[in-house]
Amino acid sequence: MPRAAPRSLLLATRNAGKVREMRAALAGLAIDVSSLAELGSRVVLPEAGRTYAENAAAKARVAAETTRLAALADDSGLEVDDLGGEPGVHTARYFGADLSDAEKVARLLARLEGLPPERRAARFRCLIALAWPRGEGGGEAAAPGRVELFEGVCEGVLATEARGAGGFGFDPVFIPAGESLTFAQLPPERKAAISHRARALAKVRAFLAGRPAGDRPPGQGKSAAGTA
Repeated sequence: MPRAAPRSLLLATRNAGKVREMRAALAGLAIDVSSLAELGSRVVLPEAGRTYAENAAAKARVAAETTRLAALADDSGLEVDDLGGEPGVHTARYFGADLSDAEKVARLLARLEGLPPERRAARFRCLIALAWPRGEGGGEAAAPGRVELFEGVCEGVLATEARGAGGFGFDPVFIPAGESLTFAQLPPERKAAISHRARALAKVRAFLAGRPAGDRPPGQGKSAAGTA
């Protein structure tokens, strides 16, 4: 394990689905993994950034500084070509923060009603940030902790109706490239092998295990202390 790899890691999310996926991806590493719920932490995670990377880094940093643990946070979104890349970074709040997942899916389908298959291209994108507390992970004591970023993308198309009971968010309408089933229909182990978050987490796992993590987001391949 590399010198900078933490011995304890906090999953900085309150989304139970994300916690399950992150735990599964990191299983077997010699790292003690905990979640905000398990710690009983009420830390407020910011999401005011203009990009996935800004949001992920901000959430990870706040969690790391509050708990004094290395923290893993993600920001992800659905990008629909025919909507100019929306909802994108605003995916979680695009149709209103108080709506259920099913209501959000219904509103998205209404926006795309009547579009032919060739105009239903979309992708899920995920940025994961790994942040250390101030003065740790290679940073100076007075500087914000080091942040590393990892990106995963899954191309696909949008179905014309919601299908499947698994997953969360827009999973019931997203059909990944090369598949005929939506994320919500695929077996969990298949989704865990091909999803945007799985691909980003695979890079996180490789980094924590001391192996090459693959491609990083453009311009963010080597995060220095205090940078995102």
